[in-house]
Amino acid sequence: MDVYSHVLSRKISANRYLGKIIGKRSGPTVVFFAGIHGNETAGVFALENILKTISPKQVNGRIYAISGNLSALQKNVRYLDSDLNRLWTQQHIEAIKNKAQPNIEDLELLSILEALNTILETGSAPFYFIDLHTTSSKTLPFITINDAIINRKFSKQFPVPIVLGIEEYLNGPLLSYINALGYVSLGFESGQHDDLRAITNGIAFVYLTLVFSGVLKKKNVVDFDKHYNQLKTQSANLVDVFEVIYLYRIKDKDTFKMYNGFKSFQSLKKDTKLAHNNNAEITAPYSGRMFMPLYQNKGAEGFFIIKPIKPYILKLSIALRRTKIDSLLAFLPGVSWVSKKDGILEVNLKIAKFFAKSIFHLLGYRNKRITPTHLRLNNRERVAKTAMYRREVWY
Repeated sequence: MDVYSHVLSRKISANRYLGKIIGKRSGPTVVFFAGIHGNETAGVFALENILKTISPKQVNGRIYAISGNLSALQKNVRYLDSDLNRLWTQQHIEAIKNKAQPNIEDLELLSILEALNTILETGSAPFYFIDLHTTSSKTLPFITINDAIINRKFSKQFPVPIVLGIEEYLNGPLLSYINALGYVSLGFESGQHDDLRAITNGIAFVYLTLVFSGVLKKKNVVDFDKHYNQLKTQSANLVDVFEVIYLYRIKDKDTFKMYNGFKSFQSLKKDTKLAHNNNAEITAPYSGRMFMPLYQNKGAEGFFIIKPIKPYILKLSIALRRTKIDSLLAFLPGVSWVSKKDGILEVNLKIAKFFAKSIFHLLGYRNKRITPTHLRLNNRERVAKTAMYRREVWY
């Protein structure tokens, strides 16, 4: 551990690019983001540590490491004016571009967006995007993905649990924006913010990503098996796929306080006392597992509850998606296409009274409530650039 301990006292880089390596041979482009939240520095330190060990002679393709919220990183706070990881919708981006006085996170977004567009224009396919995070509570390392087959298949190579469906509950994460462009993208939560293992887990995950994507050969990564086994051990051999079933949202001026001792993936029974908010006690509305309980001042998500998805359900969903049977959904009463090309449906709940969320999930649709009576559903399969990845070893 001593080799990494000095990292914690180092000053965060003020550069947008933590590093970039152009390989001597052609191959994929892997893009890492770190510090999108300014109090989550482990990913920054992990990338800085790794990039200096890699020779361009070993690289097939390109590696980019992008620093996120530079202003917040300098002050070690989640954000200054607004949460940078909740701004990435097309509508919000256009609004930012037209602002007379953009705030700090608006400017950070525009800078990251410029870097992202440049990479997409100059990089070589296939593209992989990885967003490194940490949590305010104790946790096993885990992956979060938008529910597309290409994301599932790539993520299953890692010996850590996978969580689907968080995009239904969050507005404007960076990875959802990239997923809408059709590329493989996943988030990795390496541990608790100030835990040194969050850095070592991040280092292990980055090395595995570079090998699994084909940018590095396994033989060129010293202690590859050690990195793999570290993540396997740190995740307590838990490799299930989970789905988010509940989020407790925090409103402005709420006095939310999570009770001490909860950690991600901890088993929960319905009615367990979890938190206190506005002079009322908050209990678990469902049995399941705790996920990302909030133990910091800033944040709008108090806690999530997740449950495992049975393997046969995952297999069935892949089979159904490949048949394109979702083309028939618009024939159901109360269901209509907003954009068939982009895989966007709208559901009128007054008509579709028996709307079954689980059926739409099987077909790759995740919903957002846009009015009290209407849902908007987005399908990642219809926009996924599956052909780009079909010949990859992991696919």
